[in-house]
Amino acid sequence: MKKTLTAIALALATAGPAMADLVVPNLSYRTGPFAAGGIPYADGFNDYFTLLNERDGGIGGEKVATPECETAYNTEKGVECYEATKGEGALVYNPLSTGITYQLIPKVTADGIPLYTPGYGRTSAANGKVFGNVFNYPANYWDGASVAIKYLLDENGGDLNGKKVALLYHNSAYGKEPIRTLQELSKKHGFELTEIPVDSPGQEQKSQWLQIRRDKPDYVLFWGWGVMNAVAIQEAANIRFPMDHFIGVWWSGSENDVLPAGDGANGYKSLAMHGTGMDYPVYDELKQYVYDAGKASGAGDQIGSVLYSRGMYAALVISEAIRKAQDLAGHAAITPSELRDGFEALEITQERMVELGLPNFGQAFAASCEDHGGPGMAMIQQWDASTKKWNLITDFIAPDDEVLVPLVMEDSAAFAAENNIAERCN
Repeated sequence: MKKTLTAIALALATAGPAMADLVVPNLSYRTGPFAAGGIPYADGFNDYFTLLNERDGGIGGEKVATPECETAYNTEKGVECYEATKGEGALVYNPLSTGITYQLIPKVTADGIPLYTPGYGRTSAANGKVFGNVFNYPANYWDGASVAIKYLLDENGGDLNGKKVALLYHNSAYGKEPIRTLQELSKKHGFELTEIPVDSPGQEQKSQWLQIRRDKPDYVLFWGWGVMNAVAIQEAANIRFPMDHFIGVWWSGSENDVLPAGDGANGYKSLAMHGTGMDYPVYDELKQYVYDAGKASGAGDQIGSVLYSRGMYAALVISEAIRKAQDLAGHAAITPSELRDGFEALEITQERMVELGLPNFGQAFAASCEDHGGPGMAMIQQWDASTKKWNLITDFIAPDDEVLVPLVMEDSAAFAAENNIAERCN
């Protein structure tokens, strides 16, 4: 362990711009079976902060460093990266892994460092009364499960009674997140739910798709990641499952997931937390200050993709929380504790998104002491194999809070009891 931490520390010492005052470690994974998701996200994350450094001189006059630490989507390595970087002035963590997130929650709570997990992690962390240092706005997994069912209700005249819905999921903390929500929604709407796990990394799914072919579900919901996604989409095409009845979570809806199946992926759908593509003004500035200047992260081949956009969006939210923290603290060189306050007081309006060069890209939200989860809306996008593009086919759909809020309160209350946590915000 000591040898590993020393190697990580040495790697970090040479990463990122020198003399940066704001340190935002990038716990990335560019290797292993989940690299197809990790690479574009890390590139978008880095490039947005590079834009702020090159165009604005940083945030509030303070340069931002994003030293990378390779986790390979491995929980133990992720914790090692946290331990190796937290003493370097780290302001916030965004590990892009539910497994790592679960392990870091008690650590960041003890260390007073915010943890930002947009669209992943522990769903019940949306309850700020219990999880004071964790933020998962603008949407979480349970929101996603609910939005998918609301979309299916719309597709079926408001009635899913007697329909068969299968959940194909990565057999991990990540993949298991939506199960409880879908079970409650199946009781409410009368559909039959079948749960089909796929062991990591998910390269072998023959038996699962034989079961789907045998059971003939009306719809398949999909919680996959990395190489598992492309395999599932190819297997669905092989058994001629109707692609427009196959709906992935937002982590199962990138270009890397559908392109390997060619025309077979046509019509596949997924949830979308935000817009995608390069038809946004921010890309003109990225081109000027980052790409043309030779400062793009990685190979520069992921620009404008779904997961590049998501990494950029995460960096945008963090940068806006930093601005808010600087305003509240009255100085630019903020501490992790001050950034936590910035996250909790953050409001991003549509007007602000326009100013940031991303009009109609993401939903507006305002955090509070109680609410660390945001409005939880999502859209549905569909893959067009002929143009090789994702097309948004709905507006933002709101989740069913009548079902979700009690589940969040129940799960967070259990966590508080187990860990002797007194509720805040009174």
